[in-house]
Amino acid sequence: MTNPIADPGHGHSPAAWTAVIIMLFGFTLATVAFCLAEFAGFWVPLIYVGAVIIPIGALVGWLLARAGYGVKGPKYSPKGH
Repeated sequence: MTNPIADPGHGHSPAAWTAVIIMLFGFTLATVAFCLAEFAGFWVPLIYVGAVIIPIGALVGWLLARAGYGVKGPKYSPKGH
């Protein structure tokens, strides 16, 4: 039995994984700093650092996709299931 819905393959590339990992780190850093800022004010700058890391992750993912590491890029070869 074959699957009639073809896998679009979005999100399964080095570009996507790198972008998500960087952005997840930014969210985690900002969230932890936000929680700790309640007790000590010196954590507040880390909230902004985390907020800046998030769009940097999106930019890195876009640059990697443009460099050929996206789903349909020439440098990406999907693994078989």
